[in-house]
Amino acid sequence: MRLEIADIQKIIPHRFPFLMIDRVLECKPNEKLVAVKNVSVNEYFFRGHFPDEKVMPGVLIIEAMAQAGCIYFYYSKNLQGKSLIYYLAKTEARFHHPVIPGDQLLIEVTTVKLLPKAGFVKCKALVGDKLMAEAEIGFGIKEL
Repeated sequence: MRLEIADIQKIIPHRFPFLMIDRVLECKPNEKLVAVKNVSVNEYFFRGHFPDEKVMPGVLIIEAMAQAGCIYFYYSKNLQGKSLIYYLAKTEARFHHPVIPGDQLLIEVTTVKLLPKAGFVKCKALVGDKLMAEAEIGFGIKEL
């Protein structure tokens, strides 16, 4: 299953400039999700991080992974049609290479453990075949 930006906005509450997922290329519930973040030189955070040598902040890479993880959880737990609030519970991350303007960040999400109202996922952020960052993220949900 593929998701466009309008579909993503029905699942997670984030909006510009904090929506970090542009598209979902593949979603196989309880197996894997692949999402895309197109990194543009026009991103608001590049004005200050770092103006002369632009690098996407690691915390925003983690945020993109967490948003992809929430979309994965939403479909894996068959929560379609429900309004949810997501909150981050735990993150362990490693950064291998800087993400710069022009990169297309592919985010892969797989299951560590999914509970009724929480999840633990493993995420990889890649540019092409190059591993840029990886994280294990725990999060919870609350229904509105």
